[in-house]
Amino acid sequence: MHTKNILVLCTGNSCRSQMAHGYLNKLLTNKAKVFSAGIETHGLNPGAVGIMKEDGIDISSHTSNHVDEYGDIQWDYIITVCDHAKENCPFIAAPKAKRIHYNFFDPSKVEGTKEEKHVAFLKARNEIRSFCKDFANSEFS
Repeated sequence: MHTKNILVLCTGNSCRSQMAHGYLNKLLTNKAKVFSAGIETHGLNPGAVGIMKEDGIDISSHTSNHVDEYGDIQWDYIITVCDHAKENCPFIAAPKAKRIHYNFFDPSKVEGTKEEKHVAFLKARNEIRSFCKDFANSEFS
């Protein structure tokens, strides 16, 4: 069985795709190579790094990458994690890839107190964690 290649795609590759990347790396060790990218690059969101660290996953060494950087990879899965990326992504030639879409809540858009922002990142992280566990169980068990 060959190792599967998974692309997690978002608008800026700073928050939701990075969290999914972190969970899928942990859940699918030795079963898949996980990459995340954006249709733009916005840098790594500190809120995403912090909320993942609270759950024992370090994504601080991740980089914000543009989808065009991965043009030579044969994808088995392409997971879009926001409607904007799904609707605006350049064409990815991956005829064998299973395409999965889930529009996750965007915590980086929340304004308010530090606590309100934390609650927003917690909500998004927990949704993403649940999705990633379900994906890993349904596709890799």
